[in-house]
Amino acid sequence: MADSNEMTINLVVLGRTQTGKSAAGNSLLGSSDFESHHSPTSVTTCCSLGRSCRISGIIRRNGCELALRVRVLDTPSYPHSGLSKEQVRDTVSSALAHHFREEGLHLALLVLRADLPLCPDESNHTIQFIQELLGPTWKDFTAVLLTHADKAEGAGFSEEAYLHSASSTLLSLLSSVHHKYIFLDNQKSIIKEERAIVLRKLLNFIRQNNYQVLLLKHSKE
Repeated sequence: MADSNEMTINLVVLGRTQTGKSAAGNSLLGSSDFESHHSPTSVTTCCSLGRSCRISGIIRRNGCELALRVRVLDTPSYPHSGLSKEQVRDTVSSALAHHFREEGLHLALLVLRADLPLCPDESNHTIQFIQELLGPTWKDFTAVLLTHADKAEGAGFSEEAYLHSASSTLLSLLSSVHHKYIFLDNQKSIIKEERAIVLRKLLNFIRQNNYQVLLLKHSKE
């Protein structure tokens, strides 16, 4: 990278309406860049890019501390209440091709709600959509972000108990992405405290993928 004392990670959040994509993006950035609130319709209608300040105390390489910069691309949901699949795919593909050409490392975050079941049809459609966006190596560059973990915990599920009770559909999805997953608490005060832990986990996923860069052919087929 241009600055040997700095590392940049480029993230994209993908998922269904009201899973908490925008809120997750805000927590990763430590900001309120993305509009996020409960609504009877899909809130996000276009892609937007948020950038963090330099973050210290997160990563060390070769015995030296590196500053971290985080870029997050927020995307419209799929399915969307006001856009067709083709409109969402083309919008995200175009923004993604530009965003992931920037310097840095890459990871897509599939956002699912920990307090709602994942049905087979939903999983199949989501996987197909991500494959169309990221290409054949999508599994290497995708991690699952399970939001609303505070609600699952409130129902008596620890992370271990949750995974033990999870549906075969969710377990199969987690297996397909090499068990790259993170539970995210949606209580704002806790999210702020756990941000460094989450970022370290994301960096570990990127390290497991040998710091590879995702190369996208074109914004559209």
